Amino acid sequence: MAVVGKIRGVRTRRAVALSVAGLMAAPALVLGGGTAAQAASSCTTSTGPYQKQVENYLNRPVDGKQSAADCKAIQSFQRTYGVTPDIGYAGPVTWQTMKTLTAQKAAGKNPNKDKKCPTNKGRIACVDLTRQLSWIQDGSKLKFGPVPIRSGRNGYETRTGSKKIYMRHIKHWSSVYHVWMPYSQFFDGGQAFHSVNLKMWNPPGSHGCVNMRDADARTYWNLLKNGDDVYVYGRKPGT
Repeated sequence: MAVVGKIRGVRTRRAVALSVAGLMAAPALVLGGGTAAQAASSCTTSTGPYQKQVENYLNRPVDGKQSAADCKAIQSFQRTYGVTPDIGYAGPVTWQTMKTLTAQKAAGKNPNKDKKCPTNKGRIACVDLTRQLSWIQDGSKLKFGPVPIRSGRNGYETRTGSKKIYMRHIKHWSSVYHVWMPYSQFFDGGQAFHSVNLKMWNPPGSHGCVNMRDADARTYWNLLKNGDDVYVYGRKPGT
């Protein structure tokens, strides 16, 4: 019985030690009184360089001065479109996102109005880096889109020009960036159409691929095949 009691005592002390160790290793969020949660929901009081433009876009009173209501409205926009950091600051990334959204909405169902994407190649996927849009057309007929995309960031720009899809892999694993690239359709070296679990306006951009929402990438997968043309033009804002 003494041996059993001793073993139980050792087990009890060991369990207590493990519990203490577990508490010591717990995230700061638990032991720090919610600091991380507070930081995530913080709203800046600083007036941004694009305060008036952002206020006007959001139908706020345009006085060029940050208010608590302004910050909440800007922060809501940032969270809706994946703009980071989402602290309600009217900075260049937020304002550029608003301008890009305006250009995307203006494209409507006639994204190739300026005829920059070739209409003499049959089935073709067009990518407009300036407006961060892509669509598929058959000749001059719009087949699908336009849909928002997320192209290469500064230093990893999506290369422009005429391309062809040369490899497709429905569940591709990137050995370079160690991420899944579902519905990958490669058209230029390591650059491909593929879906990502991110908002299309999330800065700063991809490593060169044309990121798409999952449903859009699936539709591209179903509409395109090896040998189909891709035409990339324009320049992503900020690159």
